[in-house]
Amino acid sequence: MAAVNGGGVSLASQAYMEGKAVKETRALVADLCRQFYSLGWVSGTGGSITIKVHDDCIPKPQQLILMSPSGVQKERMEADDMYVMSGNGSILYAPSPKPYPHKPPKCSDCAPLFMKAYEMRDAGGVIHSHGMESCLVTMLNPSAKEFRITHMEMIKGIKGHGYYDELVVPIIENTAYENELTESLTKAIEAYPKTTAVLVRNHGIYVWGDTWISAKTQAECYHYLFDAAIKLHQMGLDWSTPSHGPIQQGRGAISAPVKAGLKDSNHNSEPLPRCILLDIEGTTTPITFVADVLFPYARDNVGKHLSATYDTEDTQEDIKLLRSQVEDDLAQGIDGAVSIPPNDAGKDAVIAALVANVEAMIRADRKITALKQLQGHVWRTGFQNNELKGEFYNDVPEALQSWHSLGIKVTFSFPLWSASLH
Repeated sequence: MAAVNGGGVSLASQAYMEGKAVKETRALVADLCRQFYSLGWVSGTGGSITIKVHDDCIPKPQQLILMSPSGVQKERMEADDMYVMSGNGSILYAPSPKPYPHKPPKCSDCAPLFMKAYEMRDAGGVIHSHGMESCLVTMLNPSAKEFRITHMEMIKGIKGHGYYDELVVPIIENTAYENELTESLTKAIEAYPKTTAVLVRNHGIYVWGDTWISAKTQAECYHYLFDAAIKLHQMGLDWSTPSHGPIQQGRGAISAPVKAGLKDSNHNSEPLPRCILLDIEGTTTPITFVADVLFPYARDNVGKHLSATYDTEDTQEDIKLLRSQVEDDLAQGIDGAVSIPPNDAGKDAVIAALVANVEAMIRADRKITALKQLQGHVWRTGFQNNELKGEFYNDVPEALQSWHSLGIKVTFSFPLWSASLH
């Protein structure tokens, strides 16, 4: 029996590494890679797989790990091509180099991510697939951080889920190099304790299970469900609702086109619009938000804003407009107008006069450019400082995401409001 120390089987146990269990697992990884190649999961040397060598006599965290190499033709791999690693990820065996045109052996670039699944989920096997379905499904909604689906029979093949459950798979953003995904994958595993997979946008998926059989079964189910979602999307059907009925975007103030084109009165196809112009008050946002939140914020924070941004180009332009407006107001005898001293009177004196005039304008509910422009800049500062948070009708985010996924530009009739959407 192999001796165990710290992270895995003792280095002295060469006989164990050449024993039946390791040999069978080596052959299994090679065989699975050939199967996955036929499914399109590991073509072009992409994708990878790792399996722990099961042994009832060795605690699972200390069991040996076999891992397919990086940058090789997965369908042509042989048992001896596998890396053998200890439970803590140390390489115990590396394959020998092959003659030209083969590249020198290299452990999988996925190794740090595989280790996270072993460490954080006590996995027995992990599969990384580049299957087309797992890539395309992350593009259906480019801003979505999750994939959701429910009421599909194959959900039952995912650990901890039944037919009526909603399956949620986190989506992380892709990076130039595989190992750079480690941190975001770790955060996704922590944030979704029930998940057995993480999608990588425009890339693929990582799937793990208690055993290699569980990982393989779930990987097949995930790809089936992704393919179903893509086909339902093409049909204009919603995969995330129990009925899988037509995609509904307009449940409130606005609605979004979801088909490849619009139909005119004669049922002829028309191209989608290039841009959609939206009003704010009463269309995307309750009118009460403007009256009860934005206006009081601008009134109470105008002095702080002017003081903090006094030397910026925008604020100097705001002051110039206000000076001109106040001069006209004084000439016309407008109630509340206060003379603004010249700049050489000092910043504090200028700001005090500006605040007095702005407060008077707000009380009188004046619709003038100088006031509106300053208010917009005050609100922009508030959003940037996280002192303000936009409020939208429930259907607005979904509609905006749908338009964005269709390549339609969305703009707002109030130009400074865009600061709240970032």
